[in-house]
Amino acid sequence: MEQPATVGRATRPFGEEPEALETLVGASLTARVTLDEHGTVTGWNAGAERLLGYSAAQLTGRRAADLLAEPIPVRGGLPTLAGLPRWNGDVALRHRDGRKLTVRILAHHRPPGADAPAWLIVSALTDRQPPAGLDESLVSWSFAQSPCCAQAIYDTRLRLRRANADMERATALTEEEMRGLRVSEIVDEDAGLRAERAMARVLRTGEPQYEENYLRAPGENHEHAWSVFMSALRDHEGAIRGVCLSAHDMTEQFWARKRLQLIAEAGRRIGSTLDVTRTAQELVDVTVPVLADFASVDLLTALDDALEPPTHAVPADGPLLLRRAALQSVTPGAPEAVVAAGAVDSYPAGSMPFESLRTGRPTLHAVTDPAFTAWLARDPARAARVRAFGIHAVMAVPLVARGTTLGVAFFIRHRNQEAFQQDDLMLAGELAARAAVSIDNARRYTRERATAVTLQRSLLPRRLPRQAAVEVASRYLPAGGHAGVGGDWFDVIPLSGARVALVVGDVVGHGLVASATMGRLRTAVRTLADIDLPCDELLTHLDDLVARLNTEEENDGEGTAAGASGDVGATCLYAVYDPVTRHCCFAGAGHPVPAVVSPGGTVDLVGLPAAPPLGVGGLPYESTEVVLPEGSLLALYTNGLIETPERDLDTGVHRLREALARPAGSLDALCDTVLADLLPQRPADDVALLIARTRALDARQVATWSVPFDPSAVAQTRKDVVAQLERWGLSDAVFVTELVVSELVTNAIRHAEPPVQLRLIHDTTLICEVSDGGSTAPHLRRARTYDEGGRGLLLVAQLTERWGTRQSATGKTIWAEQNLSLA
Repeated sequence: MEQPATVGRATRPFGEEPEALETLVGASLTARVTLDEHGTVTGWNAGAERLLGYSAAQLTGRRAADLLAEPIPVRGGLPTLAGLPRWNGDVALRHRDGRKLTVRILAHHRPPGADAPAWLIVSALTDRQPPAGLDESLVSWSFAQSPCCAQAIYDTRLRLRRANADMERATALTEEEMRGLRVSEIVDEDAGLRAERAMARVLRTGEPQYEENYLRAPGENHEHAWSVFMSALRDHEGAIRGVCLSAHDMTEQFWARKRLQLIAEAGRRIGSTLDVTRTAQELVDVTVPVLADFASVDLLTALDDALEPPTHAVPADGPLLLRRAALQSVTPGAPEAVVAAGAVDSYPAGSMPFESLRTGRPTLHAVTDPAFTAWLARDPARAARVRAFGIHAVMAVPLVARGTTLGVAFFIRHRNQEAFQQDDLMLAGELAARAAVSIDNARRYTRERATAVTLQRSLLPRRLPRQAAVEVASRYLPAGGHAGVGGDWFDVIPLSGARVALVVGDVVGHGLVASATMGRLRTAVRTLADIDLPCDELLTHLDDLVARLNTEEENDGEGTAAGASGDVGATCLYAVYDPVTRHCCFAGAGHPVPAVVSPGGTVDLVGLPAAPPLGVGGLPYESTEVVLPEGSLLALYTNGLIETPERDLDTGVHRLREALARPAGSLDALCDTVLADLLPQRPADDVALLIARTRALDARQVATWSVPFDPSAVAQTRKDVVAQLERWGLSDAVFVTELVVSELVTNAIRHAEPPVQLRLIHDTTLICEVSDGGSTAPHLRRARTYDEGGRGLLLVAQLTERWGTRQSATGKTIWAEQNLSLA
């Protein structure tokens, strides 16, 4: 027989003492027997001895099956029950005196390995009966005094007959005051009518019904959430005699669920954009009216234009300047707001927001709190709003993210008469923490975007340079409309001989990395173009540069950590147009091919050899040269113009050709037409578009002479040049031009190889070009006092706007350009 452990009475309260508990429950009123897995008796209490007459000493160690008067009505007997956790039923046992007893038992099977006998078998002894009527009294008392729910009993007319104490408290009426009334008369709200209709369905169908309602008891300032069950009361024959209504107060669970829903809703809505003001507005929209009747987000003015937050955001002794970023109210127009959206207000030391930000902890105040009334005493305007709208509870929650103090969120109640609780403060803190991270993300994004805007504006051409070869118009449209944060670029580069280079490129990605890489590539292109490299050679040098950039990224351990992509991906299209010959040379590196619109309106794509993007290395680039009629249109663009998630490349090219073929009043209008026809309102990728209309120089604007390879030919060449300038009406340019021609032709005859050719180009400027068969490029040098030469190129450089040299397949060309407006 199991014996309870002995515990000193002084160590535990009465209700927890095993000895006292055994005395209280009357352990001998139950027959308790324990068995091991083999069915051997291991425990036998006094109740078992009373039941069967055997003492514990007589039965311990014997098989329990020996006590059976008849086999247990389970095939195989008790051992077959080993797989069951519990068994109950009637068992025929043999008393010590030989009598057969039918005993109702309950057998518990303990799990293997438990520190207890395998089986516990119990049976209640029925020789001691409770006092007469006790069961009925207990039932009546349990109904009236049930602490777990509010209960009421209604007859078949749905008139209240009985109500327990919880129902009396919930309705603020006694049972006597409610007896004979309907639910809809006791609760004069829609919830009462719904409950009565549900009870009518119980009477009609016999099926239980369920309702949820929200009621405020008289004298209480907050609603309770009730879970209401209605079920039929039947007599012994099964006839419905009434309806039982049980209402469980689920207010705490309801508000816990509402808080979880609010947190989930905040996670979904707050931070949907990278905009500081919008994120602040999302916070107040989520919390009104669920948590507060009025909410606002006020941010430190010190963060308005700061690239980095100040070290001490909150001044030690005030005042604190906050700008209202967002507000929301249950009252249209938010008349309770003292500070309008976008306005700045000053908060002195000791005020609620000042102290909340100074300590970094959320604060909760009733307007009657001394600290709050002291602040209002110094702010009559705010005090007047508090009185006018009946504001009674306020919370101030700091907005802090990544150690940076951003501002404070206010939550106010005036229509909801329930005061804020600590749970509300914790919820507001959770929501504010989420919003603070999103606001800080938006602020950091705005800062990076502003930096990228500044960087890219300094890298992209603000205005296209003046040149005679083409008329140009351009557009740059970043992805998603966020200006200036992409890696696409375009450029127009004047070259010698009245030629012009047109460039469009695309660096993969967005942001600072893409903008910085774009700037490096654009600078490289201008440098390589300045030395007049052929189109294919220029792309080869640019490819080498990108390959070196990729190597730097691989060797730089901070590249990946900083968020930069591992490899620099870029494409480029480079074109050079000569208005004298009307030849245009194209070379591309993995870039969409340009489109050419003839003067008659026919649109064709230039057939360029396939070439890899920049940085792949090891593959040559080839150029293609075409002759363009005067007035032709060249359209250079990046892939964001023709490729979108909604359409494929072929469809985009087809729509581009249709848009370019459409008549337009100007190149700017044509650019707008192309963008409107091909792009959504917020494109998914950056777009650069450059459209150029070609011009051609008349033959009368170009004069060419073959110069004999003899120093005596210099004089005649000067005379020919002077005569040509006179025919062009450029008498003012004769002196400088004669000196430049004399110096360049003389140098070619002395230091180069034949043939020597002189060409003058007259357009907005006057260009003098001397070509020879040599490959050595001249350079400026400082002549000493007694040197007989070395001053010619210095003189040319001083007298002209600019000069330079370019190589060709047969030699080189030295050129010099004069600004005719200064001649």
